[in-house]
Amino acid sequence: MTDDIDEALDWQGHQVNCAACTHLTLNGAGGCRSRHACVNDRYARRIDRFFNWNPGLADGYLGHPHFEVRAIAAKFANLFLLPPLLGDADETVRWNAVRRLPKRYALQLRKDPHREVRMRVATLIEGDELLPMAGDEDYYVRLVVARRLPPLLLGRMMNDEEAEVRRVVARRVADEWLFGMINDRDAAVRLEVAQRLSPELLALMRCDPDWRIRYEVASRAAAGELTGLVEDQDSLVREVARSRIAVRLERGTGTSA
Repeated sequence: MTDDIDEALDWQGHQVNCAACTHLTLNGAGGCRSRHACVNDRYARRIDRFFNWNPGLADGYLGHPHFEVRAIAAKFANLFLLPPLLGDADETVRWNAVRRLPKRYALQLRKDPHREVRMRVATLIEGDELLPMAGDEDYYVRLVVARRLPPLLLGRMMNDEEAEVRRVVARRVADEWLFGMINDRDAAVRLEVAQRLSPELLALMRCDPDWRIRYEVASRAAAGELTGLVEDQDSLVREVARSRIAVRLERGTGTSA
């Protein structure tokens, strides 16, 4: 069965000529098929199908002028031939090569010019080797790094310029670093912090300008720290603060809650 696309054009827009192809014998033996599995076709799925059927031919196409052919050939070629592709002009080729190579090769692409490559490289490496990417210029890359760095190494990302990155940091950073984020300029980040703080430290956020943080304080901080919240401007905060103080008072007088 051929693809729905009827045209059989190469990457330069010329009609594919099976009669002039070096793989003509393959065609006769069922190793390729026009508009279905063809290395000369401009459509990636047809190229991919060709190499799926003939993986042994991939080595000879790593220098092909069309990036799509090089990129797909890199998925099937001999591993020992892939390192030079880390300097390829196309990011798809570089990524297809590095993801098959030993992880040490990914270090060479930590400063790749294309953000997609750097994002993916950040998923391949870990620990100290990932630290240099914590200052990447692209916040999506830093987001991946923040999700993967060990908690003890996240301290340097606590002041990242993007709130979404800091939110991830607040969820994962080691406990000893968390206190340093209680005054973050973004309320969503502070809420992440508040949800992790112990009841003792949480009381330090009872004057936060965001009602969600004050609600968290009213819900979990020691009841003795809630006096100022019983008159809070937000009704939900007042309600939970008064309820918890009332329960504390009842228990103090020996009355069942």
